[in-house]
Amino acid sequence: MAPRVLISDKLSPTAVQIFTDRGIEVDYEPDLGKNKEEFIKRIGEYDGLAIRSATKVTEKAIEAAKNLKVIGRAGIGVDNIDVPKASARGIIVMNTPLGNAVTTAEHTIAMMLALSRNLPQANESTKQGKWEKSKFMGVEVFNKTLGLIGCGNIGSIVAERAQGLRMKVIAFDPYLSPERAAEIGVEKVDFDELLARADYLSLHTPMTDKTRGIVNAEAMAKMKKGARIINCARGGLVVEKDLKAALESGHIAGAALDVYENEPATENDLFAFDNVICTPHLGASTREAQENVAVQIAEQISDYLLTGAVTNALNMPSISAEEAPRLKPYIDLAEKLGSFIGQIASSAIEDVTIEYGGHVGEMNTRALTSTLLAGMLKPMLGEVNMVSAPVVAKERGMTINEVRQTPRGVYEGYIRLEVTTENSRRSVAGTVFADGKPRVIQVKDINMEAEFGPTMLYIVNDDTPGFIGALGSILGEENVNIASMNLGRSEPGGEAVLLIDVDEAISQATLEKVRALPQVKWASALAF
Repeated sequence: MAPRVLISDKLSPTAVQIFTDRGIEVDYEPDLGKNKEEFIKRIGEYDGLAIRSATKVTEKAIEAAKNLKVIGRAGIGVDNIDVPKASARGIIVMNTPLGNAVTTAEHTIAMMLALSRNLPQANESTKQGKWEKSKFMGVEVFNKTLGLIGCGNIGSIVAERAQGLRMKVIAFDPYLSPERAAEIGVEKVDFDELLARADYLSLHTPMTDKTRGIVNAEAMAKMKKGARIINCARGGLVVEKDLKAALESGHIAGAALDVYENEPATENDLFAFDNVICTPHLGASTREAQENVAVQIAEQISDYLLTGAVTNALNMPSISAEEAPRLKPYIDLAEKLGSFIGQIASSAIEDVTIEYGGHVGEMNTRALTSTLLAGMLKPMLGEVNMVSAPVVAKERGMTINEVRQTPRGVYEGYIRLEVTTENSRRSVAGTVFADGKPRVIQVKDINMEAEFGPTMLYIVNDDTPGFIGALGSILGEENVNIASMNLGRSEPGGEAVLLIDVDEAISQATLEKVRALPQVKWASALAF
């Protein structure tokens, strides 16, 4: 029986043709996603689902999707999909991470130019029969400084286009290496310098806990009087009430917004400002981009349903059906080791060396490396999957080295990750025991053994008497319950590492108290 696919949002007819040509039964119902009740009623009939942003794949929809095996998002963002629930049900979630890059970058440039020359306002005035030439005095972008928050795939294209307009481009991106910055002609700066120097500030970063509200009142106060802000990335990166206040005071000269804190944005206080240009999330809305992502998602879904091939999955690496059972626990280990380093790396990662020891070196190390890189990049970049992670790492100028090593020590198979940043070297190693659970076996070249817990506290400290007692007192005072504690040291009185599994996330206030202990060199709260 042929697989069945539902397309519940508007996609290019080419996508329908691809499914049909490959022997897949497809129903194209572009308005079904807007009817939540009918969508939930129908979704159980299908093996695959192709959507854009209008269809909301909620927990309730996933519960009703009894036969669903794959969800394909024609585009990047998957905010409209409950990915954890889909993962729990064994449903693969795919996207097309690179299909909209040029289109979004071009929209950013268009918004910047329209903002500089008051084009929407002048157009409306002229069509009303007015001739207000002096009212719409503009500014040149020539010789101005464009500041980018995020310089990945889209940001680097914006930089290239802006350089063609003879603009100076600076960027804040902790994952942008100096070599990559030099290659694309961008000056890498810290956040405060970016704010102070930018005539135009443009955002090209995903929404994560670290980037939410990154352009707030404090940030705008550090910007030049008369600077302008463009956001075609994600609503919520710019705090709208703070932008409103900065516009009212005249400190910010104007803004161009394609995304909003709440969408669809049919009402917004910023709409009342003449010096704010607003578009309805058009960043990916070109014929070329929509064709690209429609073709890509149709091919990816077809490949998976017909052959089991997995491409651009957010919740599963590229793995063949034959190797999956043996590889699965090491995939989990690789993701956790990458996440460990990603959460403690405080500056741009330049070199990555992954050592596969013993029998692990005979496995599908490509899938392991992709998973490890995704785990490492996610804490900062958010929307990174197992397939796009190597591309993202390359864009940021990271050198990736894979080494296969004969077994060392007591472990027949292990993975060791070492990274070099702008100012440090960090390493962690792990293995999988007979119970199938991943474990840490080494941190900073210090041997230890610890299971990964959902929430952990990682500490590097001087090995001195009384430290554990002092630490325990702080955690007790902060009502933090310890599930397990594992430690290792280089030598008596030397450097020590400590991994503590705690029952709930460590607060920033508690973390600061731990860091204040005289023996502590480093302390991080980790989540897995």
